[in-house]
Amino acid sequence: MTIALVATLLILIVGWGGSMIGLQGVLGALPLAALAVFIVGFVWRVVYWAKSPVPFAIPTVGGQQRSLDWIKPSRLDAPWTTAAVVGRMALEVLTFRSLFRNTAAERTTINGVPRLTYYSSKWLWVFALLFHYSMLVIVVRHARFFLEPVPVCIQVIEFLDGVMQVGHPRFYLTDAFILAGLGFLFLRRLYTEKLRYISQPADWFALFLLICVAGSGICMRYVDKVDIAQAKVFIMGLFTFSSVSTEGLSPIFFIHLTFVSVLLAYFPFSKLMHMGGVFMSPTRNMKVNTREERHVNPWNPPKKFHTYAEYEDDFRDAMAEAGLPLEKQPEPATETGNGAGA
Repeated sequence: MTIALVATLLILIVGWGGSMIGLQGVLGALPLAALAVFIVGFVWRVVYWAKSPVPFAIPTVGGQQRSLDWIKPSRLDAPWTTAAVVGRMALEVLTFRSLFRNTAAERTTINGVPRLTYYSSKWLWVFALLFHYSMLVIVVRHARFFLEPVPVCIQVIEFLDGVMQVGHPRFYLTDAFILAGLGFLFLRRLYTEKLRYISQPADWFALFLLICVAGSGICMRYVDKVDIAQAKVFIMGLFTFSSVSTEGLSPIFFIHLTFVSVLLAYFPFSKLMHMGGVFMSPTRNMKVNTREERHVNPWNPPKKFHTYAEYEDDFRDAMAEAGLPLEKQPEPATETGNGAGA
């Protein structure tokens, strides 16, 4: 955790210090380099996974597999058709169906007898949905900085997100939801002893990056307010390779820009890449039809097997002498001599 926190603070210092010493142009070029790394890295990882052979049928089964006609199968938990696999993947991607069935275990003592009790735990599922859909809406809303005129669909999403019309500037619901989701994920990793024990610096770093991106964006909107029109001119100038003045843009804008750039560049090489990996997972995208089709491992080379008949041919005499049962008895030995007497 300490390593990840120090790395995050260094990024903060780079964003703030660069904006204070007049390196706004350098910081402004970071998103273009980060976007290039993101696209190349994302495509490379997906292609690498797609090319990886799957020698075994290893779909995750959560219900009755299709077998006899009078046994009711589970169509989504053990899909045996392409349509069922698509349905299972859609529920997994859109609703986190497997996470919905998350359970927790608690050790209790009843009448002096220790027992392990399992119970449903939906909190992780709720806050994971809250974070991911808030992030999606925020990313879609940010498309208005790159498009002119702004499409109607983005305006509708922005209106619904700020429908409460609280304060000025307008308060967005997703700003609160994403902080709630990230806060829960952080506290869960911090206070759950087992999860904290297995957490690596990369896990903390990704979480800190997301918190800093969301936090700096919220500060930029509600605390140290940035001129949105000037920010849009600056961003559109970057992506059209035009020289644009940075006057009127406060350091918080470049801090936010630096965190977003690092997140984009880090994304394809981190666990955040599960966004693309879920579609490549053979445990999810394979049919459960092992009772209908035989899956042969293509990596196994042809082998010369020593059959039992060949084994018996090699050791028949010794097996007969030891009294072992044989499918074919040894031929009797022929006697040889010097011929008839003189």
